[in-house]
Amino acid sequence: MKHQLEFVNTCCRAPDRRRHPATRTVALTLAGAAIAGFAGTVLLTCIQAVLSDRHGERRDRALVEANVGAAGCAVLAPLLLGLFQATPLGWRAALVLPVLLLAGLYLRYRHQPLPPPPPGRPAGRQARLSRSCWLLAAMVAVGIAIEFCPIYFGTEVLTSTGLRTAEAATAMSGFYLGILLSRIGGAYLIRRAGRNVLLLWVSLAVTTAGFGMFWLAGQPALAIAGLAVCGAGLANLYPLSLALTLAAAPGNGDTANARTQLLGGILVVAAPYLLGSLADHFGLRAAFTIEPVLIGAAALLLLAGLRFARPARFSLAGTG
Repeated sequence: MKHQLEFVNTCCRAPDRRRHPATRTVALTLAGAAIAGFAGTVLLTCIQAVLSDRHGERRDRALVEANVGAAGCAVLAPLLLGLFQATPLGWRAALVLPVLLLAGLYLRYRHQPLPPPPPGRPAGRQARLSRSCWLLAAMVAVGIAIEFCPIYFGTEVLTSTGLRTAEAATAMSGFYLGILLSRIGGAYLIRRAGRNVLLLWVSLAVTTAGFGMFWLAGQPALAIAGLAVCGAGLANLYPLSLALTLAAAPGNGDTANARTQLLGGILVVAAPYLLGSLADHFGLRAAFTIEPVLIGAAALLLLAGLRFARPARFSLAGTG
């Protein structure tokens, strides 16, 4: 089933990338964006499930390393768009590159079998996700919301410190650079088993410190530095918490992964919308109070998820 889903979604994304920039009507552009969002989410869910099945107890390392690549693409994509814009081909030509890359990956790995499903897959009542799994899945979703609030409104906060809009938009690259560098470091640290939970607590602490600098600073330099530190803290929050969630659903990781993405999809829309609504009434800086509330909620969910987990699988010191 994963094979079919990956193939269908890769096919959906490829023609969509061609159609999206070429259209001149709002309706077709929005339709293209919707197809890309839907197919991309399903493709992400399948990839994470395959990585979890293939690497088992070391899924944390695999997910962190995969997210290093994702962060690298997030930094590289706008650079490529700008580079192509300066050529006669225009920026739209840059969107052909993912199509070529996906085609190359298919040709290279089309004969490689997917990992077999884990033995002893639960059925019936046993197939229900545990309380610990749901709590950790909620933590993953909250972590996604924490990340996307600065993504949507970080530029406006930076302009309030005195930066022009173009300067603030450029300064946001510090956030993504912090994510990339931290994920590279996280991939090195997670090579040793048993560090997952400890690194999650460190990530939450660094996120809190960085956001505090970004939120309260009145000077552009301090705000940009805080944004970079916040990105460094958030970097490994998603892959590490997802690894814990999947480990809390032995033999049922596909379902746990799908539920996690559903919760994340809801919060990634709801949290920035709530922040924007609060900003209309109380101002953007006051509205960003939602961010420390979300960070606190993530910490409580992590603590509760570990408490309800089986001692043999988790401890406050790590996993294994």
